[in-house]
Amino acid sequence: MTTERRVDRDAVEALLDTAINRPHCVPGLPLADQDLLLRIARRARVLGRLAADLDRAGLLQAMDSHAVDQLRSALITAQARNRLARWELDRIARAMHESPATPLVALKGCAYLLLELPQASGRVFADVDLLTDPARLDEVESTLERHGWRSEELSPYDQNYYRRWTHELPPMKHPDRDMEIDLHHNVLPRTARLKPPSALLLRASRPVPGSRYRVLCNEDIVLHAMTHLTFADDLADKLRELVDIADLLRHFSTESDTFWASFLQRAEELDLRRPAYYGLRYAYRLLGVGVPAEVLEASGTWGPPAPVRQLMDWLVPRALYPYHPDSTHRHKELPRTLLYIRSHWIRMPPWLLAYHLAYKFVVARLRLRWRRSPAWNG
Repeated sequence: MTTERRVDRDAVEALLDTAINRPHCVPGLPLADQDLLLRIARRARVLGRLAADLDRAGLLQAMDSHAVDQLRSALITAQARNRLARWELDRIARAMHESPATPLVALKGCAYLLLELPQASGRVFADVDLLTDPARLDEVESTLERHGWRSEELSPYDQNYYRRWTHELPPMKHPDRDMEIDLHHNVLPRTARLKPPSALLLRASRPVPGSRYRVLCNEDIVLHAMTHLTFADDLADKLRELVDIADLLRHFSTESDTFWASFLQRAEELDLRRPAYYGLRYAYRLLGVGVPAEVLEASGTWGPPAPVRQLMDWLVPRALYPYHPDSTHRHKELPRTLLYIRSHWIRMPPWLLAYHLAYKFVVARLRLRWRRSPAWNG
């Protein structure tokens, strides 16, 4: 790595570390650093989080006026998406009132919202993620369809791929609103190497007081966040997902003295040891989460062989952190490409992966040929 590239990477990581772990120090940064921080925080999708932290601490007005405008805009956007998510949850609950026994477990951001966790305030919600009993999946889908939600038009192959191989239905959206619903029957695809039993997740879930919804138990909320990051097909600029994990670990471990022991036990029960290993390792190494030494030691036995661990330690930071916006170097493409390949390798058996990629390649070629044809060009 050249000196210039190293300096750029160090600057990005140092500024984001300040924003995430020491937001009270941000107003004291030089104006040039504040400007750079706003640009990379937006790309890393933690600008709303920074704005919420500064607002809670009464420090928003201490920023430069141009920075205040951007931070307030990010906070207003997050609050607007927060309201949209709450309204979508309300509409779904209304549609499902005839099936009170059907479990609807809010996942990810919606769970943070219902539990009123601190990290929900600056989070921009892209969709509503729900988990239900696989045996009730058709019932929930048909109920939502009767009330206006629809899946986008997909090819027969893609419809079959979703319903036969993945852990969720095709995204649904109501024509009157711009918020997707992702309806899950598990947290990992059927084809993935790890097999967390959805029955165990549902059994340990708990109701949210005053709500139609349930949420996973605390340990499972963290494990799901770790699994979602570990199996993501694109880790480019996904630092926010690791920030979510760090926030959850700090919050739940402070809330309960038994959290760490029950977390390790739950990772064993759900067959999610490897995601737990990576989640703990990088929350500790990259974001400074205070994971007890005995927890790191215990989870260390779940890690990969040393060469793979060393490779991941090189790849993950380079993929998660955004580019320096003023750098001409694009040295992150190789790490991101390798992690993209890895995500497919661990989500599908080799025969299915080969079939899927071959199909996508053929379809892409046919579409390109059709668009170049005289009929396409009129």
